Amino acid sequence: MTAALQHRPDAIPVTLVTDASALVPMDRDTAYLKLPPNSGHGHADGQHCAACAGRDDVRTMLFELLEGARQGLHPAFTRVVVDASGLGDTTKVIAALTGKLPAQALRDHTVARRFYLVG
Repeated sequence: MTAALQHRPDAIPVTLVTDASALVPMDRDTAYLKLPPNSGHGHADGQHCAACAGRDDVRTMLFELLEGARQGLHPAFTRVVVDASGLGDTTKVIAALTGKLPAQALRDHTVARRFYLVG
């Protein structure tokens, strides 16, 4: 088994959807995150923007989802669907979910240990 295929037994699979028509009904064990499209305030998708950075950081969103479930703020889940259909470029999202972006905070390490991209 290659290192890329090794996951902790409690790791949570993440499916990235880039085409909204590919979304299917989800069961109650599936958490859903929607990444917002470019806000339209003067920059192209993919450019760094402090206003957008907090809204579309998939690692932050996954960490907050995990912490919310741990604290009982919302239901537990066994898988996650990330809807990125509104984004023009999902390269940064894929890099974040596959460990190709440097970890910036403890939450990034937590997400790397607990989530993995499928498909």
